[in-house]
Amino acid sequence: MELALYDPEFGYYARAAQRSGRAGDFFTSVDVGAIFGELLEVQIAEMAGILHATDFDLVEAGAGNARLSADILRAARDRDPVFYSKIRLHLVEASAAARGAQRATLGDLGDRLFASGAALPDAFEGVLVANELLDAFPVHQVAMREDGLRETYVAGPALLTLEGPPSTPALQDYLDRIGVTLEPGWRVEINLRAVEWIRDAARRLRRGFIILIDYGHEARELYSVTHADGTLTACSGHRSAGLKPGSASPPWLRSPGEQDLTAHVDFTSVRDAAEAEGLTTIGFLDQTYFALGLLQGLPDPQSTIRNPQLKTLVMPGGLGSTHKVMIFSKGVGTPALRGCSFRMRVT
Repeated sequence: MELALYDPEFGYYARAAQRSGRAGDFFTSVDVGAIFGELLEVQIAEMAGILHATDFDLVEAGAGNARLSADILRAARDRDPVFYSKIRLHLVEASAAARGAQRATLGDLGDRLFASGAALPDAFEGVLVANELLDAFPVHQVAMREDGLRETYVAGPALLTLEGPPSTPALQDYLDRIGVTLEPGWRVEINLRAVEWIRDAARRLRRGFIILIDYGHEARELYSVTHADGTLTACSGHRSAGLKPGSASPPWLRSPGEQDLTAHVDFTSVRDAAEAEGLTTIGFLDQTYFALGLLQGLPDPQSTIRNPQLKTLVMPGGLGSTHKVMIFSKGVGTPALRGCSFRMRVT
């Protein structure tokens, strides 16, 4: 999965500046239109007011070609030029091709760009936003058998799968930590990278907030009979395919480097790791309720309600309910945030 997605020469994300949208392989909230960034700006501006910082670091992790940051910055410039002038934008993106397209995307907003690179800033004070980042981290796939936990490996030039002992005791430790017992026959994914990432981000954040937006579940649901076949999925041309029982080659091994690979996020482990590093969980809710809470912060909420872009963002069964928002704070207590004001609910 690491090679298929991120190899500098052949990786799916490495070879293009943008993979989502109607002409791409999948659709994100950013592809809906500028309204997603405009709503996020309401929350980010409120957070900036809580921090009272002279310089405000806005960090976007998994920034791609900077479309989301551009929408946020444009809204900030239009609504509050003083706030806009305080923003120092940090774009974090693994793909060199995407980084190369960022300045063109930002255009006349480029005066706010402070840094662009593959790693998070060493230290920052402000807000870190990660939209659909954790689901694209490489995962370990494991299965419970009668003789214990086994891991899926990829072997040989034919790219066949086989099972063997776990590559690291961290996999069983992960399950033990969240109190999960897999039944024989269950196959699931474990995202050690997501836990490492949030720990690292928490350490680098001096003071401020982290907003994670992704699809996934609490551990009790993700590691249950409901998802006993796992969630590892290949996406191409807006079609997805999971593991087919009895198939000689699972979909995620076909055409490596030519399709997206993704797995649902375990929000329980992400939250536990964040709190262990000193972060405070402010909210965990469906994107629907997050967006509706921010709606009243827009200049003309009634007009926005009639905007078909908003309906796409909040529609149950679509982006609104599949995508969850998890918000952390550090050094600011537990302020009441507009994005958590409508309803704190996860479906």
